[in-house]
Amino acid sequence: MKGEDLDRLCVDTIRFLAVDAVERARSGHPGLPLGAAPMAYVLWSKFLRHDPGDPAWWDRDRFVLSAGHGSALLYALLHLFGYDLSMEELGRFRQWDSRTPGHPESHLTPGVEASTGPLGQGLANAVGMAIAEAHLGARYNRPGHQIFNHHTFVLASDGDLMEGVGAEASSLAGHLRLGRLVVLYDNNSVTLSGSTSITFTEDVAARYRGYGWHVERVADGNDLAALEAAMQASVDEPARPSLVIVDTVIGFGAPNKQGTFEVHGSPLGPDETKRTKQALGWPSDAQFLVPPAAAARLQAAGESGRAAARRWREAFDDYEREYPDLAGEIARRFRAQLPEAWSTALPTFASDVKGMATRKASEAVLHGLVHAVPELVGGSGDLDPSTFTWLKQHGDFESPSLSVVKGGSQGTAGGGWSYAGRNIHFGVREHAMGAAVNGLVYHGGFIPFGATFLVFSDYMRPAIRLAALARLRSIFVFTHDSIGVGEDGPSHQAVEQVAALRAIPNLLVIRPADANETRVAWEVAIETHDRPSLLVLTRQAVPTLDRERFADADGLKRGGYVLDRNEPPGFIPDIILMATGSEISLIIDAADTLRAAGSRVRLVSMPCWRLFEEQTRDYQDSVLPPDVGARVAVEAGSSFGWDRFVGPTGRIIGVDRFGASAPGATVMREYGFTPENVVETARASLELVKARARRAAAQRD
Repeated sequence: MKGEDLDRLCVDTIRFLAVDAVERARSGHPGLPLGAAPMAYVLWSKFLRHDPGDPAWWDRDRFVLSAGHGSALLYALLHLFGYDLSMEELGRFRQWDSRTPGHPESHLTPGVEASTGPLGQGLANAVGMAIAEAHLGARYNRPGHQIFNHHTFVLASDGDLMEGVGAEASSLAGHLRLGRLVVLYDNNSVTLSGSTSITFTEDVAARYRGYGWHVERVADGNDLAALEAAMQASVDEPARPSLVIVDTVIGFGAPNKQGTFEVHGSPLGPDETKRTKQALGWPSDAQFLVPPAAAARLQAAGESGRAAARRWREAFDDYEREYPDLAGEIARRFRAQLPEAWSTALPTFASDVKGMATRKASEAVLHGLVHAVPELVGGSGDLDPSTFTWLKQHGDFESPSLSVVKGGSQGTAGGGWSYAGRNIHFGVREHAMGAAVNGLVYHGGFIPFGATFLVFSDYMRPAIRLAALARLRSIFVFTHDSIGVGEDGPSHQAVEQVAALRAIPNLLVIRPADANETRVAWEVAIETHDRPSLLVLTRQAVPTLDRERFADADGLKRGGYVLDRNEPPGFIPDIILMATGSEISLIIDAADTLRAAGSRVRLVSMPCWRLFEEQTRDYQDSVLPPDVGARVAVEAGSSFGWDRFVGPTGRIIGVDRFGASAPGATVMREYGFTPENVVETARASLELVKARARRAAAQRD
């Protein structure tokens, strides 16, 4: 078979495996695979360095299907190029317990680099992956040893480029000059509900040139030679990320539907599927057909990737002989193993009535972590002076070809700034920051964090949710956690955010009470491998508790714990006061008043609900005895959800309206966050319990 004919056979094999998967499921998106299969074929067969036998090869090229609705295309590629994804699984597309879900899931399917689907996320994830490659190369490559030298490729749709997160990430990538990032833009001019002419008529090429990107255009998405030339030019561009605009026809080949929105998100149907196969010269009655010639060509491309991986491993062996310490560190990082005794570098904090803000305690912990854990990198959304997440003495992640001004210090081209820096300046791009942090985790070899004010977590929620869904080791740091922010007013005072974040499955939301709980919160975040952690920190100072009087802060690892160290054996409280964060000091002061009046009081710190609810029932009951109905929960945020812990006779002191602009202490007082109000509320709960007991006794009599 001639080369061109064989290429077309391979393209159509990819197309119709995807179409047949969608048709069998009677659900899915056939339009993208039909239109984008040629560019995917050229990329995967001629440019993508990957090993189907080792999907986690450290120096592989990454391919991110940001247009995750076209997942059937990705599954066809994975199967044909030799990944562990069987034809049976293609036939179970979008079915219960299959490895071919409706949108790609990285923890489920070998070869899937990122969990995508919400548009723009994959593109922003890829920026994080490109940051990862640049940093690892700058840190570990040595003359004659290019250990990290790979590209990140993206297939993006019109929707990816419309989404704000995609724009934020693209702007950042252009600034950072991430030359190993290549985005293939499937420019089919159709979205789910109609032509892009009704919503998206900007000059995309001009926009991306304005971002600082290299731009190529392919006028015919079926022109394999033009696709190869454009990709080669992009791969050869060292100093700028590249956008390859590929003009395609959505649903190419479908006689009655190609070029229309009808083919975007609905199966072709049996009749149109047959007509499409006939139009493209494919056996009309064949299903899941892989012609032997196509199978041989695509498997051979997969084998070339295996050979590239073998050569790299040999090169890494040479590197290891010359640089054993660096090689050991690389291996440890990619195996997600922490350095020995890493936690001994963390500070402990002496008791102090004045104390410090937990954001400041976090800063001190980070300064210990950054020396002990080299894979820790991160930054903020232009808020380092307020979030205190600056990693001192560890440099800025910036292109060495840029002149950068920070803090009055001028960096010069070629010196002073490096991709080896561990501080990533995300700019005022919170959503891209969250997605890029996820991309660093997807890449491997990093424990990354991103920081901003808690109220701006709303801008990041999709990325946080996907981190939880994909079981990523992402860390999100949110400061300025309540109405205690003060004068900036209700637009900057978080109220409902903690409750909303707690609702996300598989996410650890941790609101530490003092400096030592903050240290333990960071320990939990660093040690947690299979889900993201989110630290919620104060702007204002809070007392550092006397741990001779109060239990060790390690109790945070169980989510909630009895705060008083010296409760007598068999102690049964009259009332339980529980709180998180800055409100712990309020319940301590209130307890002193209640105890002076003769009440038996238990204090409980509840910094992480999810960890507490994962403990045994016996442990939970030992902290919150079921027979104790008088309970008060205190938190300077929404009361939503606390009822599960206080029960029908308990009370909640929370914030169920927006804040106000005034000094923080004034706002807290006016909203009822005082020891006096806690005491009054506790007495009301006690009285309710007694009244119920009296009624129950009267009914028995």
